[in-house]
Amino acid sequence: MKKSQDSASTGNDRAITRIVTNLPIVQEDAATDSEARSYANYRERFGRPDVPGILKCFATHPPLLEQMIALASNLLFNEGHLPRRVKEMIATYVSALNDCPYCLDSHASFLRTQGGSDELLTALSNGKLEVPSISAKERQLLSFVRKVTNESYKVTPDDIRELNDVDWTQLQIAEATHITALFAFFNRVANTFGLPSQHRLDLDPASTNSKDN
Repeated sequence: MKKSQDSASTGNDRAITRIVTNLPIVQEDAATDSEARSYANYRERFGRPDVPGILKCFATHPPLLEQMIALASNLLFNEGHLPRRVKEMIATYVSALNDCPYCLDSHASFLRTQGGSDELLTALSNGKLEVPSISAKERQLLSFVRKVTNESYKVTPDDIRELNDVDWTQLQIAEATHITALFAFFNRVANTFGLPSQHRLDLDPASTNSKDN
């Protein structure tokens, strides 16, 4: 479905991008005091002038919006048990597996800022792991991520041991699992609300075979 967009201005002349979505989202100039505070918190915490569409979806339930900003800050957009680059590899790959153009484009863009090459971005956006820019160790973790995404009920202690054997720690595996599950949520929210790709990189998930490679 093609999305239309236009711009309006708030009292401080900051442009507001409007998109047509399946479900209404909370624009910045229509935010209540609670929502506006959360938006301001996001802009201050992440140093971005714009509020992304996914947060405007969460703002339909203000307590969720506040919790999602904290979760993103504490789990995703930082160096944790996993390096930020690996986190963005997971976010990009899972968004491709779940056919979510909005999250795929957004997190492929973040991955590029973490040093991701064109080869890496293209491979992950098409659900491919057999490329030189993905190390054998990273490939094994991403294969586990695919299993968590598509068949989590089949995960066994052997899967964890195999990751331990290539030097992924228990805490790193747990963090990879949290991020994978988080993007199952993000992707479904973005797709159901109808958020279009922001076209930062114009990467689109392959419509076939992305879940089998």
